[in-house]
Amino acid sequence: MALATLGVVVLDCPDPRALAGFYAEVLGGTVEGDGDWVDLKVPGGQSLAFQAASGFVPPEWPRADHNSQQFHLDLTVDDMDAAEQGVLALGARPLDTADRSRTWRVYADPAGHPFCLCAC
Repeated sequence: MALATLGVVVLDCPDPRALAGFYAEVLGGTVEGDGDWVDLKVPGGQSLAFQAASGFVPPEWPRADHNSQQFHLDLTVDDMDAAEQGVLALGARPLDTADRSRTWRVYADPAGHPFCLCAC
């Protein structure tokens, strides 16, 4: 028997509203709240929350010896190339995208959190 249920995944960042807006463009959904805590209600999926963190230092990928990625989001897509163009236009940056034969590519969101686009 489970002791708890997952409420929300929370991402620390310097600007919660801006990062929630990035993920709203990528995943769809509604951004709710302002200030130090913002929620993204994703249709048919798990909500994400974004929390202001003073002194936020983005993780480095892949650097297990120094401020590792800590966690990442896998985002399933139908068209890798179209999704890549979209996230880059929204401010993501590529981290590991050179091998085009793989079913996944790694990016950083505008605050520096790693995420993968996956055609899995």
